[in-house]
Amino acid sequence: MKKNQMLMTSGTIWKQMLLFAFPVFLGNLFQQLYNTADSLIVGNYLGSSSLAAVTSCGELIFLLTSLFQGISVGAGVVIARYFGANDKERMQNAIHTLMAFGIIFGIGLTVFGYLLAPVLLGWMSTPKNVIHLSATYLQIYFLGSLGMILYNSCVGIMQSVGDSKHPLYFLIVSSCVNVVLDIVFVAGLHMNVEGAALATILSQFLSAILCLYLLIRTNESHQVHLSKIRIHADVGKEILEMGIPTGIQNSLISISNVVVQSNINTFGSLAMAGMGTYSKIEGFAFLPITSFMMALTTFVSQNRGAKEYERARKGARFGLVCSVSLAETIGLLIALFVTPLMRLFVDDPQVIQYGVERAHYATILFFMLAYSHGVSAVLRGVGKSVVPMVVMLVCWCLVRVTLLTMLNMLFHNILFVYLIYPFTWSLSSIVFFLYYRKINWQE
Repeated sequence: MKKNQMLMTSGTIWKQMLLFAFPVFLGNLFQQLYNTADSLIVGNYLGSSSLAAVTSCGELIFLLTSLFQGISVGAGVVIARYFGANDKERMQNAIHTLMAFGIIFGIGLTVFGYLLAPVLLGWMSTPKNVIHLSATYLQIYFLGSLGMILYNSCVGIMQSVGDSKHPLYFLIVSSCVNVVLDIVFVAGLHMNVEGAALATILSQFLSAILCLYLLIRTNESHQVHLSKIRIHADVGKEILEMGIPTGIQNSLISISNVVVQSNINTFGSLAMAGMGTYSKIEGFAFLPITSFMMALTTFVSQNRGAKEYERARKGARFGLVCSVSLAETIGLLIALFVTPLMRLFVDDPQVIQYGVERAHYATILFFMLAYSHGVSAVLRGVGKSVVPMVVMLVCWCLVRVTLLTMLNMLFHNILFVYLIYPFTWSLSSIVFFLYYRKINWQE
């Protein structure tokens, strides 16, 4: 096995899972830190209106990028399966097809996001005192779409062959660059939200260039050849069959979250700033979830490719237990320290109160969130990406949007915003628990 690859079809299961997941965890930690750096610097130097503008854009950004993220996950499953089966030709075809998809989608997202950002913010009932700041932030952010998409493509390739270390190294570099540029643009040059957006896209392009350079220079089976980047119809179909359901799932969830954000916006800019700031803190509880999601999908995919079905089942069980346990531990720590954490971002007591209240309702059920995402990752690894799409569509989209919209129209009480997420996490977890017991690992 080459030094930048990890074949998970033999050896100690828990050790391989942790060796893969831990660098992903650290990488996600640095990514969360540099996402948080925007809010910390903006909140402390520019005030609550600019903070609301930056923090409230997250759901809309995820909405516009979620389809390709799903395709990238689907490509990772296909690449990992061919890697486990030692089918180098089809693996190479899948890699170069993913890169072609990334270039096309990155260019399209740049144009679409830049032109439609102000329109979408208007549809979200964004308050007048922050909509121009949000539009500026988003338009600059989407000018960096190609860097963001290519980075995700390259990371997907590396992680599918078990290399979770290099994405970590590159994220550390880009995170540090992002923080330095935030300080230079916002604190030093006194730019507004455009400085935070510019710092983000420059650091994203840097991480994409570093990843692409490594993939071009490597001599291993996941090498990228620029001259070979094109769509191969056969593996392209496989990638889309695996990735489109995940992309649709991500898009529908993000649409529901945009609707939730629209409901939050009706409570004013202070609620937007408080809830948006809390979401930055909550992101740290997602770190073990996203880490083990990647580990679970890669581990299960590689072992199914090698026909090691019982090993895939045992690895899935271990990854689920770790993800659930770590997410709830972090959630409880957030609940204990949420007030001083909020004060790092802003000193407005009403903004802080909104974030504290949401934390007290959400953190107690983080284990449900982790379980739903974990089982979704396992199902994608076994080739059943449609199942999590349907479950999320019903629980996290239809139920969440319909119930919250009706309650907000009838009562207009922010309590229902606090409760809607943990309620729908619990609902999907019950469904996934019942389905997980019936998985046929050899299909």
